[in-house]
Amino acid sequence: MKSMKKWLFSLLTFLTTQITMAQSLDRMQWFNEPEKWQIKDNVLTMNVTPQSDYWRISHYGFTVDDAPFLYTTYGGEFEAKVKLTGDFKARFDQMGLMIRTDHENYIKTGVEFVDGKLNVSTVVTHHTSDWSVNPLEKIPPFIWVKAIRRLDALEIFYSLDDKTYTMTRIAYLKDNHPVMIGLMAACPDGKGFEAKFEQFQVKHLPDQRRVEWLKKNEVKN
Repeated sequence: MKSMKKWLFSLLTFLTTQITMAQSLDRMQWFNEPEKWQIKDNVLTMNVTPQSDYWRISHYGFTVDDAPFLYTTYGGEFEAKVKLTGDFKARFDQMGLMIRTDHENYIKTGVEFVDGKLNVSTVVTHHTSDWSVNPLEKIPPFIWVKAIRRLDALEIFYSLDDKTYTMTRIAYLKDNHPVMIGLMAACPDGKGFEAKFEQFQVKHLPDQRRVEWLKKNEVKN
């Protein structure tokens, strides 16, 4: 009985320990590789492909799936964040994180340049796309975005200092299903712009249901 309790305690401790890893960008792969990009000191800089975007059907009546996306694949729950710096020029210039199941199911979140203002922006696509924006009072030199996957939801945040984070949205994301996660930028209207991604990290989170099960089934003295 004591050995079982010790085993359960050790397993619970292991599962609840969050391990942060700086994702090695060199090991990630491209979907819609841009013509010009580089990775140096684990920082990605790209010239974003002109006339490119991710959007499905709603409002505009067209579907596009051709913007640059550097990604890796995760099967469980996680926290991901990245620091964004962009030389935005044209309407709808955008960059951020994308979490993608397939061409009909993805969430892109980050910043988007609209009418001279920078917006914290999220597009959630489940067959059709929607769009939500939170305008910033002024254009910061850089911004962090963070996404936390828990069960069937994705929690989305932004920060100007990587310390205080503000939640902007909770969106549905299919539970217990592998996703592609990584760095996306798009330029629907313009001729391209330079986008820089720094400090991209993915933190594994223990499966919430398993942690709750272990707590309930912990052997008592």
